[in-house]
Formats: sequence, structure tokens, C-alpha cells
Amino acid sequence: MLIRKPGHVPPPSEITPEAIWQSRRNWLARAGMVAATAGLPAWAARHAYAQNAAPLPGRPSPQFSVMDKQTPYGDVTSYNNYYEFGVDKGDPADYAHKLQTRPWTVSVEGEVQRPQTFDIDTLLKLAALEDRVYRLRCVEGWSMVIPWVGYPLAALLKQVEPTGNAKYVEFTTVAQRENMPGLRYPVLDWPYVEALRLDEAMHPLTLLVFGLYGKVLPNQNGAPLRLAVPWKYGFKSAKSLVRIRLLEKQPTTSWMQAAAREYGFYANVNPDVPHPRWSQATERRIGEDGLFTPKRKTLMFNGYADQVASLYQGMDLKANY
Repeated sequence: MLIRKPGHVPPPSEITPEAIWQSRRNWLARAGMVAATAGLPAWAARHAYAQNAAPLPGRPSPQFSVMDKQTPYGDVTSYNNYYEFGVDKGDPADYAHKLQTRPWTVSVEGEVQRPQTFDIDTLLKLAALEDRVYRLRCVEGWSMVIPWVGYPLAALLKQVEPTGNAKYVEFTTVAQRENMPGLRYPVLDWPYVEALRLDEAMHPLTLLVFGLYGKVLPNQNGAPLRLAVPWKYGFKSAKSLVRIRLLEKQPTTSWMQAAAREYGFYANVNPDVPHPRWSQATERRIGEDGLFTPKRKTLMFNGYADQVASLYQGMDLKANY
């Protein structure tokens, strides 16, 4: 049984899709009343695993590091979306310790000249050569600033030599049904699938991430490796990857399949395009002075327009949401 703890009451921009929201709204109301009455901090009752994670240092990358104040490690590791472990923000920290991250392999296949299967240690050795610390913003309807440890996905894709037919990159995440309680519920058609256009995937800001804050990536944050695509909403940054497939035709992602009207292929941060059920014009920065901190204005491409806007030249960014 999932035990839900009182804590942060999400504003509309943080609410999950309607099918989930309908089943949770009564609990959220009760939790909000308890939190308000008791004066609890937003995540006082949460416990993050992997606080003593092994070190994973990296050389800072000033080109792609923002100067914003970093989100505290405890918040980064206790306030997550990872529906395979549950739909509440604290569920991943409570249940992700069950995730088995060794042995672990990632296959890279499809429209490539040299398809390969990499074990995690091989990928970490490549990280030792390419390692960087990228202090990046990430945004969903709430946002954080996280010092990710990883390297550009392009470094891996170049090793498999994409063919001239490759136009898209599809990512499939792990589905450990015995270890992931969220897979019992038909929130999505598991396993989780995401995708990028090839030029998006090859951009130096698209990262394969193995750690954060100089430590090995905690399970609840997508161990042992995940994507970070900072100019897009967080659901594009797939966690716990097991397969990467290069394709000629645009694939259907999990959220497109579940709710195409609300989740388009691109998912670029565009404050001028409201979600069908709430505005995306503002965001709440997690870890900033509690629940009642005023929201901040959402930036186009999450503030990375100078780096990525050229990828979408000539596109209608309201139609291609």
C-alpha cells in the first residue's frame, strides 16, 4: 500500500494530467489542510535515499552553467516526478531504493552503422574522459537549478555513426515491475518512451547524466543514467535509460499517446502557449523560501534561447508545442 505523507500542495501548474488529478484531488485537499494547520515545511516529512552516494566529480563547464542559486541537494533528491514509483512528488524518494541499477546495459540501435550495447561501466569510462559539471535550470511547472554531472549525448551517438536516414532519436526507460510500484497503475503505457529530433539530440546542451552535486545519480533522479534537456519541460528528460534508437520517422512518445492534445512532440518551454488546463507563464522555484514564495516569470526556452532558438527557425512554436 502506498502511504501518502502531508507536504507540498502543488499549484495548478504542478498538477499532473487529469486522469491522475481526478483520483488525487481529495487527498491533496486533505494534505493541504494538514500542512497549513501544522505549519509544516514543504517537504519536511520526506526522506531522500542515496544521501551518501559515491563521489562522481567533473570539470565545470562555464559555457553552459547558469549563475542562478543552486537548488539544495535535499530538495533535488526528495521532490521528483518519476511515475514508475508513484504520482506524488515524494514517492520516488520513498520507493526508488528498490531500483536495481547493476548490472545495467544500454543498447543503441536503429539507423546507425555500428549498433552497440554499452554496459554502464563503459559509459562511465567515457564520462571520465568527457566529464563536465553543467549547472542547468530544469523546469516542469516548478523549476530547479541542478549541477548535473555528465557529458553531451552527441559523444555517444557519434560512436555508433548515425546513417543518413536518421532523423529522430527515441529513448526507452527501464520497467522493473517487481521494483516499481507505479507500474501497477495505467497512468501510461509502460515502459516510458521519449524522443528528440536528431539535431536536438546532438546539441551540446543535451546531456547524458550520471550524477548530480558531484555524486552518483540517486535512484529517484533517474539512476544510473538519464537525459537532461534543459530547454524543454522535464518529461522530455527520460530517466533510467535502457535503449536508444535512431529512426527515420518521428515516433509516438508516451505522453503523446496518453494525451496528445496536452503534450506535443517538442515540449519546448514557451510561456506564450498555455497548457489546456493552466497557464505556463510562471513557475515556482523549488527551495526558495517555502510555499508562499511568489512565482517567477517563465523564460522562453527556459532561458536558453541564445543557445537553441536556431534549431526551430521558421517553425510555428505555438503549433509545434
